[in-house]
Amino acid sequence: MLREFKEFIARGNVMDMAVGIIVGSAFTTIVKDLVAYLINPLIGLFIGKIDLSNIVFTVGAAQFKVGAFLNAVINFLIIAFVVFLLVKGVNHFRGKKEEPEEAPSAEAQYLKEIAETLKQQGSPTTIKNDENVKNNN
Repeated sequence: MLREFKEFIARGNVMDMAVGIIVGSAFTTIVKDLVAYLINPLIGLFIGKIDLSNIVFTVGAAQFKVGAFLNAVINFLIIAFVVFLLVKGVNHFRGKKEEPEEAPSAEAQYLKEIAETLKQQGSPTTIKNDENVKNNN
């Protein structure tokens, strides 16, 4: 069982996933601090509040923490945008992959074969058209 566990841990996918989770966790902390300490005060200047997380609506005994929700939305948007930029950058550095050509449909193959056969036989319509062009000149 210990040997199987070692093989499982040594797999590349597991290690890649672990690194991704650790880096993602650290990245999330950075983005949360960016939002909390830089973006929220900037937004707070425009709406008159310095800290969005303190925006709370109370209805009866219920408290609706709108500010905390706005912080979460801002965090999500920033993380999504940065991940988009990272993926776009990685794709740019990888270069464009040559996409394999799609196989032509059966109908297209038959039409191509018919056209090639007609060319090899010298179809009468082609010959007539060529003769008409010569006669008109």
